[in-house]
Amino acid sequence: MKQEFAIVDIETTGGNPGDGGGITEVAIVIHDGNEIIDSYQTLINPERFIPGFITGLTGIDSSMVVNAPTFSEVAEEIYAILENRVFIAHNVNFDYTFIQKALEKANINYKAPKLCTVKLSRKVFPGYKSYSLGRICEHLSIPISARHRAFGDAEATAILFGKIYQKDFAAVQGMLKKNNGEAFLPPNIAKEKFTELPEATGVYYFHDANGQVIYVGKALNIKSRFKGHFSGDSKGKAKLDLKYEIHDVSWELTGSELLAYLIELHEIKRLWPKYNKSQKFVSNTWGIVQYEDNLGYVRFQVSKVKPSQLCIRQFESHGEAWKFMLDAVEKYDLCPKLCGIQKSNEACFDYATKQCKGGCCGQENSAEYNLRVSDFLDKIKGEDGTLIIKEKGRNTSEETALLFEKGMFIGYSFINKEEELTSTETLLDQITKIKPYQESKYILRSFLPKLNFKNIVLVR
Repeated sequence: MKQEFAIVDIETTGGNPGDGGGITEVAIVIHDGNEIIDSYQTLINPERFIPGFITGLTGIDSSMVVNAPTFSEVAEEIYAILENRVFIAHNVNFDYTFIQKALEKANINYKAPKLCTVKLSRKVFPGYKSYSLGRICEHLSIPISARHRAFGDAEATAILFGKIYQKDFAAVQGMLKKNNGEAFLPPNIAKEKFTELPEATGVYYFHDANGQVIYVGKALNIKSRFKGHFSGDSKGKAKLDLKYEIHDVSWELTGSELLAYLIELHEIKRLWPKYNKSQKFVSNTWGIVQYEDNLGYVRFQVSKVKPSQLCIRQFESHGEAWKFMLDAVEKYDLCPKLCGIQKSNEACFDYATKQCKGGCCGQENSAEYNLRVSDFLDKIKGEDGTLIIKEKGRNTSEETALLFEKGMFIGYSFINKEEELTSTETLLDQITKIKPYQESKYILRSFLPKLNFKNIVLVR
């Protein structure tokens, strides 16, 4: 159905609908973008005194409206004319607010998209000193049959709108989208599609005109995140290209934020979308190398990972690996020099303050020192075993089971809470396996402090 426009003008007893102002006349002209197709006008009994200065301006006095209908008597008729049409007026907020409040008093809830011909005139016909209805109509040679009477002004506004519409249709559509909070929408995404987007946690996919996935993202609120992609100033070329290339959106709800991160990683690796860059390339990872020196002490070194090198743990950055070893030194009472944290030809700096037992200078024998190292390595092996992590599901009746092996994400399943799972093996049978990626280790590690350890099951 083609969009129609209701161009409205009213006369009132005052300037504020909430401060005693009452409507004395209503005129509505229906426009289809090409021409005027219908009109409506009526005097209204405002049920209050019409001040002399208002009569002087409009020519409407109390005797003219004494037998006119009250607004409530014509409210349903006016609503029927306005319904499903764009509300337009010159200084639209004035007329719109009066009409909306008057309908509200008649127990009719009215809300409509609206356009202001003052704003549109400034955009489409720039350069004039004044954009009052009288002045802009004078500039554009638009006749006004009865100035400051509702129908005369509404008719002139309708002709003005027609000129605007014919000269710059895009300006009308752009203003309409902006006023409806839709200006951010990409040109090939309909409002209905945006309305369908869930306000829930999951992974979303942007598709091009051929259905190809060109971007994958994750969000706590998919609808809000979608809006964030295209709101604000889209100056970057990639962002602008994406806005015009996207033709459809699909999504998968996860319930769990951790699962959303992991599926996003997996899908980017699987689909290799055009506009995803951050996870397409594996960074030069850092690792902790273990070796034994000629005195029998087990030592560690933070270094970049080489294909031939066996690391006890890998990290995205040098800083992350360094912090991990610093924590191990403190927690397991290890020597910072033997852990590669301090460089010294003699004892480590901590030995002088008695924070180190002296493995670095022969004051503690290697067997005693290596016992604590073994505790540290056992902790790492435990973390790198097979784990099931239970997280919240997509609704209150389910939960999510995430499977990790050697720290990497390898599968997941949504489990009905009412379903009786007799053993861990039964749960494992329900989990769908997926291809593991090294980067999932970093995601798990970043989420570990947030997890409830009661929901972590060590399988083996």
